[in-house]
Amino acid sequence: MKKLLFVFLIGALASLSFASDGNEEVKAAERRAKIDAVAEETLEQLFREAPGSKKMYKDAHGYAVFSNVKVALLVSGGGGSGVAVDHDSGERTYMKMGTAGVGLGLGGRKYQVVFLFEDGKTFDKFVNKGWQADTSANATAGTAGAGVASTFNNGIAIYQFSEKGLMAQAEIAGTKYWKADKLN
Repeated sequence: MKKLLFVFLIGALASLSFASDGNEEVKAAERRAKIDAVAEETLEQLFREAPGSKKMYKDAHGYAVFSNVKVALLVSGGGGSGVAVDHDSGERTYMKMGTAGVGLGLGGRKYQVVFLFEDGKTFDKFVNKGWQADTSANATAGTAGAGVASTFNNGIAIYQFSEKGLMAQAEIAGTKYWKADKLN
């Protein structure tokens, strides 16, 4: 009887373990679908608000779209997720981002960033190394806006869309983009 109970408990634990693995994959698939939907919406917004970007998008080797949230109170920090897509292969790499900064800042905002990559070398460097250092001074006051780039600069064109939020800042910040292992 004890042996039968032991075998039953081991079987139940094993099935729970397999169920949670399947559940994790379902959660990852749902997360990827959400990231893809935000990326599509953001690209549509980009093409509406910066019509010249559509040609750059078509000529680009690839692109990446991130949705981010940033909060500042003297120091700033934020994070988000996104996807990088290689136009040639169609391969999608799901990524995360984190940012931290020091300077004068107060408030919070949600924003999307679109990167267009002129060539494969620049795209691969971003996906595999993903580091970008920033120095910024900006103000967002409750209205949506878009940064405008019309040419590639060092192989990258960057567009940023702010959603409603309130943030005033002057800071030195660093941003890191990296592969999201659980989503790839």
